Amino acid sequence: MTLIKMMIESFYIKNMVCPRCIMAVKSILEELKIDYVSVNLGQIDLNQPLSKGDLNQLEIQLKNFGFEILEPGNSSLVSKIKTTLIEQIHYSTEYLNVNFSAFLSDKLNHEYSYLSRLFSSVEGITIEKYITKLRIEKVKELLYYNELSLTQIAYQLGYSSVAYLSTQFKKETGMTPTEFKKLRGPGHKHLDSL
Repeated sequence: MTLIKMMIESFYIKNMVCPRCIMAVKSILEELKIDYVSVNLGQIDLNQPLSKGDLNQLEIQLKNFGFEILEPGNSSLVSKIKTTLIEQIHYSTEYLNVNFSAFLSDKLNHEYSYLSRLFSSVEGITIEKYITKLRIEKVKELLYYNELSLTQIAYQLGYSSVAYLSTQFKKETGMTPTEFKKLRGPGHKHLDSL
């Protein structure tokens, strides 16, 4: 009996920040007839290495949709930090019972101090500031849809109190959550612009 070892090639994709992004990338792969194992936020796993021609076509199609293949190394690790945080803050239904530094260290198998220095040097802001921006965008979304109270939103996003959430919200947006609710439009930013 012969065992065939499957060779998986992974690519890290910049600006893949939502479930629709995953669907768009799957559509691109299917259109190009590229066999894939999985497509997740920020990452594509393929069954086999791509030829130069296929890779070139993939890069072109991804760029048409605002995505970009990241070179292995620092940029892909920063992208992993971002997608890990986006998944947790915007899409996870499980309450995070550890702090974000421990969560990132565990998920990415790196010391938090290393991740923090790398992120700051590449992005020009700290991971903590990025987390704040993500959380405030989620607060805006939840306020806009008006399904939860501010107390419920504070609990869901791991804020210690409504007062702390309100202080961070005002600092980030220049208005209170109540003032924001009175606006007519959604007022939140796209996650790939953070």
